[in-house]
Amino acid sequence: MTVFVYVNTAKQVGDVDHIKVFATVEAAEIWFEENDPEGVAFEYDVIGSPA
Repeated sequence: MTVFVYVNTAKQVGDVDHIKVFATVEAAEIWFEENDPEGVAFEYDVIGSPA
């Protein structure tokens, strides 16, 4: 399983808007269209079994 991660480097670590994690690329694309059209997310492997 993978997730897509976006880091807003303009925000402080711990700020609610510093990191966004998306379950699908489609979810990320929708969020980017509405919030940060020039932003990008990277794919990251999830370690461990799903809940």
